[in-house]
Amino acid sequence: MDYVQGLRQIVGTRPLILVGSVAIVLNDKNEILLQQRPDEEWGLPGGLLDLGESLEEAARREVKEETGLDIGELKQLHVFSGPEFYIKVDNGDEFYAVTGVFLSRDITGGQLEADGEESLDVKFFRMDEMPENIKRNYKKYMGPFLEGIKKREI
Repeated sequence: MDYVQGLRQIVGTRPLILVGSVAIVLNDKNEILLQQRPDEEWGLPGGLLDLGESLEEAARREVKEETGLDIGELKQLHVFSGPEFYIKVDNGDEFYAVTGVFLSRDITGGQLEADGEESLDVKFFRMDEMPENIKRNYKKYMGPFLEGIKKREI
């Protein structure tokens, strides 16, 4: 049983504060890696921290699990939190997300492949050809940085 499932057995569906990481991964063409999630919307690879794991470790682990790619160097861009990151999932669970957003231009290995569970598809997109159905929170995570990435200021 994982950490969050164990907490849910104790607190039920009441709001929790959950910490996670996402990665903006760029290839050598300055294209951004997105994953299509089971709800068919697109987002960044990422997820919740395991106990004892750092934000950076979680970002690398989640990229590997969800996309098959290994990433090296990470640059922390921002941490998002607050009431606008409140989420209530279909089963009634509630939480406030605290999410570290990282940038990596350092793909060190692996094979690009969707895991079939958390990712239905994984693909690099040109900045001017992003899919329209990107999940709301991921748009917020990427928004402040896309212009800087395009100009290579980040």
